[in-house]
Amino acid sequence: MRAAVLLEPGRIEMQERPLPAPEPGDVLVRVTTVGVCGSDAHYYREGRIGEFVVTDPIVLGHEASGVVVAVGDGVPQSRIGERVSIEPQRPDPLTEETRRGDYNLCPHMRFFATPPVDGALCEYVTIGAAFAHPVPDTVSDDAAALCEPLSVGIAAVRKARVTAGSRVLVTGAGPVGIVVAQVARAFGAVEVVVTDLDERRRETALSFGASAALDPRVDDPSALRVDAYVDASGAPSAVDSGIRAVRPGGTVVLVGSGAETMTLPVQWVQNRELILTGVFRYANTWPTALALLGAGRVDLDSMVTARFPLDKTADALESDRTPGNIKAVVDVTDPAGKD
Repeated sequence: MRAAVLLEPGRIEMQERPLPAPEPGDVLVRVTTVGVCGSDAHYYREGRIGEFVVTDPIVLGHEASGVVVAVGDGVPQSRIGERVSIEPQRPDPLTEETRRGDYNLCPHMRFFATPPVDGALCEYVTIGAAFAHPVPDTVSDDAAALCEPLSVGIAAVRKARVTAGSRVLVTGAGPVGIVVAQVARAFGAVEVVVTDLDERRRETALSFGASAALDPRVDDPSALRVDAYVDASGAPSAVDSGIRAVRPGGTVVLVGSGAETMTLPVQWVQNRELILTGVFRYANTWPTALALLGAGRVDLDSMVTARFPLDKTADALESDRTPGNIKAVVDVTDPAGKD
């Protein structure tokens, strides 16, 4: 099979690799679409994200959809031919975290495109059958792949305790911020305010359901009074002002991957008894993601603004620098690319 392999920062090479064989309990998936995540771009440019460092050649990509073409022992043959959205995780079923349901926190997790585990920017992958979620014909290949960032949004909004009538602040109007805004609306938020420094991104947030989009250099978010705040920027200044916007007893959820350390207004958190937590991937989110898609409560297809063939993976990984681009996808089934 063909695979786009990161050899070193800034260098992707197309390689022929052996077709993987499904182990017992696995399915073999022919990959159709792979979304490009900010983490992929970080690995491509810097070769690391925090403690995760690329030391050997690796295949990037963890937002993927495809079709089941073979099954391992213990998996029904009837699954062959299913269109699936891939939840790119292989937790150890015996760890305490997995047994209590927090499998995303499994210390032995093997997660697609996290060193040294290969990802999905290739023609075929294997995954545990339970992590290949069937999708209906009404869900496109693109949307099926983007169930992964949608799951990040679901995990964040759950932790933010968003419910009917909530007022929510989201800092950062990139793909994750846009998804969070959509999910917050779907969960019943009556007001979703999004902030971003970029005017195009603020306009995009409004088109995806934000009730207001603010430039934090002009409108101070800390003047708001919201029930929940979700950071999707990773910027220390955004986090500080966002925390100060939360009402007493409210919730702060840190999602954005930016600074490894930052100064927080600890007394503000203490005196208002704020709940402060983070999100690391997701667990048990795919059923909700597919239900929201099926009900038309979120729009993932409109987030796709750039498309590349597999052999243009390097261009796809640079596309986040293109003004106005929201989400790029790699069409693995079309080596010649599409307009």
